[in-house]
Amino acid sequence: MKVTRLDLDGTGSPTGLVTKILKVETDLAIPVKIEELAYQLDISEIGELTTDGFEGGLITDDIRSVGGILVRKGANRHRRRFTIGHELGHFLLPFHKPVKVGEFLCSREAMRLWTANEQDRYARMEVEANQFSALMLMPPPQLRTFLAGMKTPDLANALAVHEHFDVSREAAARAYAQYQGEKIAIVVLKDAKILRIYRPAGFPELSVRNGQPAPRDSGFYIAPGAAGVISPMREIGAEHWLETKWAVRAPSLYEQVAHQSGGFAMVLLWAEIDDDEDADPEESMTSRERYKDRISRSVGRY
Repeated sequence: MKVTRLDLDGTGSPTGLVTKILKVETDLAIPVKIEELAYQLDISEIGELTTDGFEGGLITDDIRSVGGILVRKGANRHRRRFTIGHELGHFLLPFHKPVKVGEFLCSREAMRLWTANEQDRYARMEVEANQFSALMLMPPPQLRTFLAGMKTPDLANALAVHEHFDVSREAAARAYAQYQGEKIAIVVLKDAKILRIYRPAGFPELSVRNGQPAPRDSGFYIAPGAAGVISPMREIGAEHWLETKWAVRAPSLYEQVAHQSGGFAMVLLWAEIDDDEDADPEESMTSRERYKDRISRSVGRY
């Protein structure tokens, strides 16, 4: 690798950092060699972390001339790769300041943060470190190229991302939902209860929340397959998963389920929305016009 920290000077965002790295590393190998990249960018050591309750850590000096990354002992390969990327993000992002000078310690919960209150500086730092790791392990240009021939939503494609980029299934599914192109969301289940939801911008509001059971009419309950088996895509009433409004036509909704080991499962939701049908016909009317229109329609029904 050729990139140095001098190439990253003046960049203060996860997207900016990854963009500059890709500009130098034009032939970046996939899967990304995240450990090699960390060493190239002044991480001197990657060791084991044995502190209970933490997934990763970063040790550095006040001016960040050099750093050391720690990864929870026993972490699997995908978790290890993501943790290294996360801690490298803390090291490279200039505005990241730990609670204890020179030392970041990051829990598993912190590594699942994708949104944070603007006032919560520490949560925002964890979100940015997660964003850097995900972008670096699945660089958007390479991810878009990989997905270019996969037009129809399918969990098999998300699993192909998992294999190709050497990331966890959940990380791959999250990125797939964001970059696939159609309006899709991914729901992660554990023992039939909703664990996490990845709903990119543009996907309709869901009527379910974390901790709730999967809707009773979900395909999750229909002939559960063995781990790794992906169900066919099937149409399901939008009301089972989505917030629906009276007198507003709900989108067509399709569902696909992939059962996994340990009671886990992923559900892909695909919403087909007709933009014309979704528009509110009264939106451009005055209150007087709306009143007259409703009266005329009401009279016409009798």
